[in-house]
Amino acid sequence: MTRSTAFVLAALCALLLAACGSRDAGSGPIVLAPSSMQEAITEAAHAYADAGHPAPVVSFAGTPALARQVLADAPADLFISADEAWMDRVEQAAKIDRASRADLAANGMVLIAPASRAAPLALTRGGLARALGEGPLAMADPESVPAGRYGKAALEHLGLWPLPVPVSSSENVRAALALVERGQAPLGLVYASDARASAKVAVVAALPPGSHPPIRYPLALLAASSNPGGAAFRAFLLSPEGQAILRAHGFTAP
Repeated sequence: MTRSTAFVLAALCALLLAACGSRDAGSGPIVLAPSSMQEAITEAAHAYADAGHPAPVVSFAGTPALARQVLADAPADLFISADEAWMDRVEQAAKIDRASRADLAANGMVLIAPASRAAPLALTRGGLARALGEGPLAMADPESVPAGRYGKAALEHLGLWPLPVPVSSSENVRAALALVERGQAPLGLVYASDARASAKVAVVAALPPGSHPPIRYPLALLAASSNPGGAAFRAFLLSPEGQAILRAHGFTAP
């Protein structure tokens, strides 16, 4: 574990413990959600609270950091993962209510560039090399972060991996998005919903859906949760109203 990862985990744990310590019987659920869903889950939480329910407390981070918090028994009620592998891991550790597990949403992968310099990109070695120049390619960590794993799988499938330039790997996909927004990377590999969330970037190529495993976001109640708000917010996210919010932010049906 890197020092920065350890810092993120410690900070998140402290936040969750503080939230738990100040809760009462009518408190909203604590939700652990991936960075790529920040706008969508925030809007859903507001809509849920506006309907008269206790407001959810949502903590956003990369899925690996969130899953490690679940494995460490951090106080929370609902976990949303950006892939099935991390949810499988916490399920195998008996940290979730298996009956509550469901697919919340799906997504796609795209290559983005700064909006001021965006041009359509051919998904060939030559086309990618020309667009990257000296690089780097910004993407989430291809070894552990879901967006990075999906992206690497797609590039391998297309015969574009290994890359001709360095990879700037991040602990979550929003950090990769930020590098492209700031012009610190000529291209980034992010979810389609991430590209939609930023006016500072533009999509230059969409990776074919068949080039990577299906991108699914499972959610589940934590086994140790006793807050009924967790189940209520889960039901809201899976309802037509909750699903409409996710669609508005670029997510697709699971």
